[in-house]
Amino acid sequence: MRLTLKQQIVLAPATVLTLTSLLLIFLQYTYWDLSVKRQQERKITQTFVALAEADLSAQRIQGLIAHVNRVGRFDVAEMETLNELHNYLAGAVNRINNLMPLPENTRALLKQTVTDLDPKRGYDALRFKAALELLRPQLVTLAEMSQERRASLRAAHLQDIDELVARTALVALIGIGTSVLLGTFLSLFFARRLLRRIKHLSDSAGRIAKGDLTPPDAPSRVQDELDELAISINQMTDRLIRVVSTEKLLEGAEEERRRIAMDLHDQSLSDLSDVLRALQHLRCPGENQTEVEHIEEDLQRAIANLRDVMENLHPQTLDILGLGAALQSHFERHLDKEGLPEYHLYVSPKVESLNLSRLCRLSLYRIALEAVHNVIKHSQAGRYEVTLDRRDSDVVLIVEDNGTGFDYSQASRGEGRGLNNIRERARAIGARAEWGPSRFSHGTRFMLTLPLNGNARQED
Repeated sequence: MRLTLKQQIVLAPATVLTLTSLLLIFLQYTYWDLSVKRQQERKITQTFVALAEADLSAQRIQGLIAHVNRVGRFDVAEMETLNELHNYLAGAVNRINNLMPLPENTRALLKQTVTDLDPKRGYDALRFKAALELLRPQLVTLAEMSQERRASLRAAHLQDIDELVARTALVALIGIGTSVLLGTFLSLFFARRLLRRIKHLSDSAGRIAKGDLTPPDAPSRVQDELDELAISINQMTDRLIRVVSTEKLLEGAEEERRRIAMDLHDQSLSDLSDVLRALQHLRCPGENQTEVEHIEEDLQRAIANLRDVMENLHPQTLDILGLGAALQSHFERHLDKEGLPEYHLYVSPKVESLNLSRLCRLSLYRIALEAVHNVIKHSQAGRYEVTLDRRDSDVVLIVEDNGTGFDYSQASRGEGRGLNNIRERARAIGARAEWGPSRFSHGTRFMLTLPLNGNARQED
């Protein structure tokens, strides 16, 4: 089962909360059952009070009837008292019928006796006596039944309370203890698991930052965000290895080109110069003068071509005079010619004051020449501008032309050998290459951004 990082973090408190909620529901149900029994007891108490009121009213009616029989007459006050007692009796019997479950014959008997005792039907001593003889024993029986039921419920209620307290304490102890233990176990389990994995990723990142490009093991199955992070670190490490390999390859290639250029300068160029000087020393007037001059011209041309090859392999001015002077020299010697587009070259003194690494200087030099070569070869531009400047913590190289432009998606896909060379060289030094529309009315703008952190320091 896959659990996200968020789910693993909230699982322990969610478990504790769920168990606590179940415990509260159980306690609520237990107290609800107790409250039902309390309502039953309260109902029986109300029934007992109603029976007592009915019996008291019947006793007073019976006493009043006995007094009237002795006196032999009814006065107005006694009639009003009889009406009030009958009303009390009728109300009490009505409450008894509503509160107490009774058989139908008992309900009918109570209603009939109340009706027979109604003074509005007229006074009949025999009817009143018969009704009271039926009513009072029935009320006494019901009162005894209610009292017994009340006593049994009270005893059961007290027993239920004791059992409830014991059961509640036991269940609460078990529930709280289980939730605490389970929550603690889950918290420790997931916390140790997450911390162990985070420490492994942190150690891997620290080794990579120190130069040990050993990627962390990629999980075979992605279960949470940490697995995704491990895969990302693994992929980034692989890409970093490729970038470092490309950088080392470029450094090796540039170093080999520099060595070849030095060998050509120290050996081949020196040998050709010696041959030229010897030939000039042997020059004499005669019929072979023209051939000697042709040979001298060929040697001088070969020496010039060899110097161009050496310059292309590794520009000596780049090491001696710096990046700006090397670019200026190349532009003046090779690009300031008739038939080529006009150009404007600007190298900021801020860049000249930076102590760029050899690889950065060579890469900027090669990228600038490659970008200019693309302008001359493909853009059909009449003018282009090259700017090398420092902006805050970046070195920025911009090449803009007023040519026909091109499909910028080719640059994003890396189509074309020249564009791919630029991208590879930029990636090797940690720079970002972008192509877009020129600030001219038409044309292309190429911009290379090289962060200075770790790549250069400003000279004092």
